[in-house]
Amino acid sequence: MVAVENVTKLFSNKAGVRDLNFSVQKGEILGLLGPNGAGKTTTMRIITGFMPPTSGTVRVNGFDVLEQPLEVRRRVGYLPENPPLYGEMTVAEYLSFVAELKGCRGARKKDQVDKVIEEVSLGDMRGRLLDHLSRGYRQRVGLAQALVGDPQLLVLDEPTAGLDPRQITEIRNLIKNLAGSRTVILSSHILPEVSMICQQVAIINRGRLVAQDTPENLSKRFAGFSRLEIEVKGPREAVEKELNSLESAQITVIRQGAAPELHRYIIDMDAGRDIREDIFFAMAGRGWPITEMAVQNASLEDVFLELVTEEDNGRETRAQ
Repeated sequence: MVAVENVTKLFSNKAGVRDLNFSVQKGEILGLLGPNGAGKTTTMRIITGFMPPTSGTVRVNGFDVLEQPLEVRRRVGYLPENPPLYGEMTVAEYLSFVAELKGCRGARKKDQVDKVIEEVSLGDMRGRLLDHLSRGYRQRVGLAQALVGDPQLLVLDEPTAGLDPRQITEIRNLIKNLAGSRTVILSSHILPEVSMICQQVAIINRGRLVAQDTPENLSKRFAGFSRLEIEVKGPREAVEKELNSLESAQITVIRQGAAPELHRYIIDMDAGRDIREDIFFAMAGRGWPITEMAVQNASLEDVFLELVTEEDNGRETRAQ
């Protein structure tokens, strides 16, 4: 659905993005991640035709963003971080206005407005002025305007920014329900949210792509450690001392269990080093039962921090 090939965008002497390459398949949700200023919004604006690249090619469903901009825009719905809403309009008036801008007329315009209002659950707000809506409902209206015209591709820039936990959950579920029939590209600073929503993740740092894969594969490929959580029944200090004697382990006590001698421990293991058997025999030898043991792969946040830090350190080394 989307192919970004060797894209560079220069602002004066600074590159917003440089030599960017990634793709998104039809029906996928891609999470675009990166630190502030990494180039996420610039990338989204280029894909939607909001701004042209300095060099490189972007295609949406086979259409070139520069050579066939109208064909691309017919297929794209865009939700910027701050959606352009007109406070003096009602929800229905605003969506009707957007539908006209997208070329919908007559019965089709009404059908489109009714459809997107139902799709994002705005029925009770249909006649409400936009100025009188909460932040969460304003985001719903922004999402509704992106959906007008049945676009094949949705580009959502920080769709849950500024929302409370309940509103984040509602918008997240809306986005998940939109996938499949549509392709979605979204950026977010809430990394657990990206893990729950997205099939693919692309990480950008300083305008360059540093990784693209599924969240699960990124955890396996790039995490420098594995994490083990165990619960042991035994004297805390003695158990901790025994665990710390194991090679390639860093131990953290996280909390006491229900019984006085029941404690939970987090163990960070070196990559490729599985010490579960060592732990089992060590605890069994001392007569301390292990009541629970579970492996936790590195989170997307762990991977993100490792990749970005690694990239920054590499740049500093090359600069020296």
